[in-house]
Order: sequence, then structure tokens, then C-alpha cells
Amino acid sequence: MPEPTPKRILVVDVGGTRVKLLATGQTAKRTMDSGPRLTPRAMVAGVKKLTLDWQYDVVSLGLPAAVVRGRVVAEPANLGKGWIGFDFAQAFHCPVKVVNDAAMQAVGAYRRGRMLFLGIGTGLGSALVLNGNLEPLELAHLPYRNGRTFEGYVGKQGRKRLGKKRWRKHVLKVVALLRRAFLPEDVVLGGGNAKHLTALPEGTRIGANAHAFKGGYALWTSKVVVDT
Repeated sequence: MPEPTPKRILVVDVGGTRVKLLATGQTAKRTMDSGPRLTPRAMVAGVKKLTLDWQYDVVSLGLPAAVVRGRVVAEPANLGKGWIGFDFAQAFHCPVKVVNDAAMQAVGAYRRGRMLFLGIGTGLGSALVLNGNLEPLELAHLPYRNGRTFEGYVGKQGRKRLGKKRWRKHVLKVVALLRRAFLPEDVVLGGGNAKHLTALPEGTRIGANAHAFKGGYALWTSKVVVDT
């Protein structure tokens, strides 16, 4: 039997710089600091403190890490340690669906057909949705050029190192390369650094900030197939 649709969902979107929170029935998100010292235990404690006056039955958790079948399989590059094997359901005292943060945003941004999502934030998140089936990708640390990875050029550190003008050129080059690899009908660029782009290739759109929360709700309510 399919699991019942929960009435109250807490969405936790963990980025490399900020953790963003929203729950069913709430209109204003709440945030806390993230970063290289953030452990899963500290994240849960911070989320609980910020949501003492919110009611929720289940949690959708998006993490900047490789996630397979709802389990973190590699430590996040831009957070603290201890994420592998951490029991989020026990910590939150309710059911938790864990996915890659880019995958959660991709679910929220999806319209139809084959869509490639690229999250240009602290690092580079990526996911493919094909006819309603979500496939998280791990493209960030693949080699790109001069001994650096895709993330090293289009992520936050790449923008600071290269300057905005050169950074924008590399973002367009990376998008073109990945389009040839995945043949998407639709490309969505999300993440905090997408706002620095001044031109977009044809067939590419900027993701909305609300996509992460929309995707988090959809993990429990949508027909998009997520292997959790």
C-alpha cells in the first residue's frame, strides 16, 4: 500500500553557506548558518531550536552530499564531518526523506520531459529528471581544465578567483558541455550564484528560490519518482 500523504511537512535545505527552513502552513522561511564546521548533530539542534513553534509530522532534508536510497554515502565537501550513517529519523523523532539538495531543487523545478538541473552555489549540484524519474548526479568533482574540477570553475570559489566576467564565460561553457552529454530539453540553473549571470543559453532558465521548498514538499506528495 502507498504511504499516506502527511499533512505537515518540514523542509530543510542545507547549503554550503546557509540552512533554509520552511514548513506547511508557514509563509516566511527561517535560516541559520552552515559551513565547514556544521555537523549533522549541530544542524538538527539548530533546526529544532528555530522551529519550536512550528508543527510538522515528517521532514524533507536536502544535503550537499551524495545520497543513495536515502543514505549519505560520502561526506559533504563544504560541511563538517559525521553525515555518513547519521540517523536523521531518530534525531528528528519523525520520518525523514534525505536527498541531495540539487535533487530536491530539481524536483521543485521540473515541468516535463528531460530536465537537467545545475545548482551553482557554494559548489556545483546536479540532477537529471527524465519523464518524472529523478536521477541525482555527481558532476562537481569531475576534471574540467588546468587540474581543476567543474566545481572549481563555476562554484563560489571559482567566481572569486576568476572574477565575474571570466566566471560567466566558464559557466556558459560548462552548461554547453553538459547539454551535449545529457541532451536535455530543459536546463535549469539554480543556486545562490545564478543571480550573477547576465546571459543564458537558449533553452536555459534560472531556478526560483522557492524550488527547493516546492521540491521538499513534493518528496512526500508528488508523482515524481525519487529513489528514497
